[in-house]
Amino acid sequence: MIDISFPDGSKRQFEPGITGAEIALGISKSLSKKSVAMKLDGVLTDLGQSILKDATVQIVTRTDDAALELIRHDCAHVLAEAVQELFPGTQVTIGPVIDDGFYYDFARDEAFTTEDLPRIEEKMREIIVRNAAFTKEIWSREQTANYFREKGEHYKVELLDAIPEDQDVNIYAQGDWKDLCRGPHMVSTGQVGTSFKLMKVAGAYWRGDSNNAMLSRIYGTAWNSDKDLKAYIFRLEEAEKRDHRRLGREMDLFHFQDEAPGSIFWHHKGWTLFQTLIDYMRRRQLSWGYQEVNSPDMMERSLWEQSGHWEKFGENMFTTVTPDERVFCCKPMNCPGHVQIFKNGLKSYRDLPLKIAEFGKVHRYEPSGALHGMMRVRHFTQDDAHIFSTEEQVTDVCVDMNTQLMSIYKDFGFEDVRIKFSDRPEKRVGSDEVWDASEAALKTAVEAAGQDYELNPGEGAFYGPKLEYVLRDAIGRDWQCGTVQVDLNLPGRLGAFYINTRGEKVAPVMIHRALFGSVERFCGILIEHYAGHFPLWLSPLQAMVTTITSDANDYAREVQQKLAKAGLRTDIDLRNEKINYKVREHSLAKVPALIVCGAREAEEGTVSIRRLGSKHSKSMSLDEAITSLCEEAMAPDIRRAMQPAD
Repeated sequence: MIDISFPDGSKRQFEPGITGAEIALGISKSLSKKSVAMKLDGVLTDLGQSILKDATVQIVTRTDDAALELIRHDCAHVLAEAVQELFPGTQVTIGPVIDDGFYYDFARDEAFTTEDLPRIEEKMREIIVRNAAFTKEIWSREQTANYFREKGEHYKVELLDAIPEDQDVNIYAQGDWKDLCRGPHMVSTGQVGTSFKLMKVAGAYWRGDSNNAMLSRIYGTAWNSDKDLKAYIFRLEEAEKRDHRRLGREMDLFHFQDEAPGSIFWHHKGWTLFQTLIDYMRRRQLSWGYQEVNSPDMMERSLWEQSGHWEKFGENMFTTVTPDERVFCCKPMNCPGHVQIFKNGLKSYRDLPLKIAEFGKVHRYEPSGALHGMMRVRHFTQDDAHIFSTEEQVTDVCVDMNTQLMSIYKDFGFEDVRIKFSDRPEKRVGSDEVWDASEAALKTAVEAAGQDYELNPGEGAFYGPKLEYVLRDAIGRDWQCGTVQVDLNLPGRLGAFYINTRGEKVAPVMIHRALFGSVERFCGILIEHYAGHFPLWLSPLQAMVTTITSDANDYAREVQQKLAKAGLRTDIDLRNEKINYKVREHSLAKVPALIVCGAREAEEGTVSIRRLGSKHSKSMSLDEAITSLCEEAMAPDIRRAMQPAD
């Protein structure tokens, strides 16, 4: 007999070879009907898998979060079967699950178009109604190769060759249709349900290599319910409306052009937004005891070899060779430069923790296909800081940083913040002992801060583990922004030390910290989070003064001058256009406050204020308007500083 443990802590004994399906049926008929898979010792597995030894089993139903990946995986298989039924001779290649959906790549002479998608969806629904069982067989390599070769599936034969010799070759069938697949799958095609949609078509090179054949890719999405599918479609529609590239044009913030791929041409308003973020962060950092520094944009390759960046990032670094044949690299990170600043002058334990910060421009080569507006660029500014501390100070420093991060995100309207703990990657520097110490120190810190976190295995930096702060925006999308990393490797590699209480030279702990991450990317996130409707303190143009009639031009100029003198970011529109035309234009540009001046306002010394999104105006005295707008335009950190202490 074997012991099977369940999530509620109970145990039962069974004959070896029992399947998950049999266990579910033994618990209850209703559970058996709802179950789609199981977790066997934490690994998602087919319900039909035989269990031969003691194990922990969790039955997965279709409504469980764990089932969503299976729904999408199985939907990809249904898509592939539908395509081959409709378009005989099409070869299927690979069809993985991705964020929010799946895709499948096909080889055929004529690429798919969006006009093909409704017909394919209809066929997919037919296959789902058939409710064919997913069954797994283990074939020999020879049998597998012969089967797919006879069917003309040459890409599947190539995939077979990539499977390690010590791994089984799994063939999954859904009725008569078969595919080479790692699995797992649900019980039948009927469990996929109808809450799916094919989204778009695209071209994709086989194995992502431009030297290989171009395939036709179909993207789809699938969800547990129609409600979830509708919510996802709504998010996509909202995301399109909020796209920072479109809003950047409408608000005249920035542009891109082919002569500088992955680089931003900031316009005046966009640069004002950028500098508003910098000014805010500078004030916060100074209040926390940081010293602002600046390190060179270009340093000799030998420094990057010593730090380990060349081995890890060399192919993504911009380099140049001087006439005297020295190789220099544009910095992809600020860390080595900050270590050089720390090393300049003898440091003792009394100087620690030493906090240095830089708004440093970094340069990283990204493939053209990966570039995406402000979200993925080749040149960006990091609000980077490095804290050099003793090992004993690490916990307190990281707890403080967590408090600071949460405070900053709240100021920008992000209330839902999640933390991921990323441990050692496969490619890294330093010994396992050093990594053990680094990971323990960072875990202790986040736990001491009272924060929940989820594990993100293998995603740490090459020099140390990290915490990733993930912000959820107004339409439910997640953005990874801030990071905190504990590094016991880099200072020693670059020869940094301080004198401890016993007069010994000791390498400091280096804590890497970014709050916005990339300032450019954070600008893009803010544009989409607020859909361009910035709070007044963030808006690059806070008020537009405009006239109803040219008779009020002189008064409008006076109003604009007084607003600017009070510290508000303003502009003036004296064009000979109808006021409704001006309102529409400035609303499209997301100007938060429109100050309208007519003959009556000029005579009475008043203004009419129309706020973005409102159909109504409010009349008030000019002084009252200035006071109200200045109060609203105050940055949150300045507002807090002006409040009386409790």
